[in-house]
Amino acid sequence: MIEHIERLLKSRIGLDAESIGRNVIERAVRQRMAALGQNTLEQYWTTLGGSSREQQALVEAVVVPETWFFRYPESFNALASLALERLVQLAGSRPLRLISLPCSSGEEPYSIAMTLLDAGLLPNQFHIDALDVSDKVLERARHGLYGRNSFRGEQLAFRQSHFHEQADGFLLDARVRDCVNLRTGNLLDPALFAGQAPYDFIFCRNLLIYFDRPTQVRVLELLKRQLQEDGTLFIGPAEASLASQSGLKAIGRQQTFAFRLTPPRPAPLAAQPSTPRLRQTPPPVARPVVAARPRPRPAAPAPTAPAAAPNDIWQEVASLANAGRSEQARQHCEKHLQAHGPSAEGYYWLGLLSDVQGQGEQACAYYRKAIYLDPQHREALTHLATHLEAQGDASGAQRLYRRAQNTEVDKRD
Repeated sequence: MIEHIERLLKSRIGLDAESIGRNVIERAVRQRMAALGQNTLEQYWTTLGGSSREQQALVEAVVVPETWFFRYPESFNALASLALERLVQLAGSRPLRLISLPCSSGEEPYSIAMTLLDAGLLPNQFHIDALDVSDKVLERARHGLYGRNSFRGEQLAFRQSHFHEQADGFLLDARVRDCVNLRTGNLLDPALFAGQAPYDFIFCRNLLIYFDRPTQVRVLELLKRQLQEDGTLFIGPAEASLASQSGLKAIGRQQTFAFRLTPPRPAPLAAQPSTPRLRQTPPPVARPVVAARPRPRPAAPAPTAPAAAPNDIWQEVASLANAGRSEQARQHCEKHLQAHGPSAEGYYWLGLLSDVQGQGEQACAYYRKAIYLDPQHREALTHLATHLEAQGDASGAQRLYRRAQNTEVDKRD
């Protein structure tokens, strides 16, 4: 019966059950059964199938938001300068259009609004849409009252500027809240953007990692269609290789995880002989940082190489990272390496966790270690290639992308 519920969630919000762990779905189902006073899965399945309201309640029980203000601060620094450049290009013809999806309880779209206001933009110079499938978190966003968990890190000057401290939390200024249009929306709804103009900036971070590969491709194509020709897409660090595979190009600012549409190449002159082009994008699916589906991988070729780690250790690391507990996830990886010796999988995970924490140089070092131990580690190859591309090393990125592509071809053969 749980399998039926998993399929329903996948059809409704594109959720890949393995990305969050089936135990998360089972726990959410038990919570909803208790709330309804039901004792059997069969009874709950009957209720679920006949009630769109209960389906939404289950979605909200499964999708536990983990976000905070100015998460990935480099991306907001980039947004400030890019927005000013874009305004000059528009020359007052229209406001900037931005969107955050999923927006969860509002920390991301409100961070966008504060960024633009602090950069000197007036509220009538930009329009921010914010979408989420959960009515519950949207209501929290509309209220604009946040606890201390929404404020992380040491750079909290914005809290003094845009919030009023109250007994039960920090209330966001109405001036900032009024800049954001919050509404319910599902990226899998084909009519979601019907009749809407494309956006200059799209924030869609740490969503693709919850989807299976076909849904990732479908959503990325939708986002590309909804992006202005010279617009910018901000994604999560674990999704950078997916963006590169989809034909997007990193803008070249480190730790921003920002991409643009790759301009089409001019057609060759008729008099010139056509030559085959090397594919510049890596093959399907790089493993996401918080939604990994661990797969067995051959041991390193050295005779003393340790046995492959059991899948559950990496699933535990994924669960910790997904809950925002990156440091604990890192400790699990390091403890496993100390106990079992070097492994490509362990270094790959440390690379992803370093990416999440904004430690790009350290992430690259870990990816290189993973590739040294497993030269065919496709995900490490694609993630390292994305970093090289962002650093302006196009030829180095190209070489790694080709290696990753050859690895996929070898696997298919």
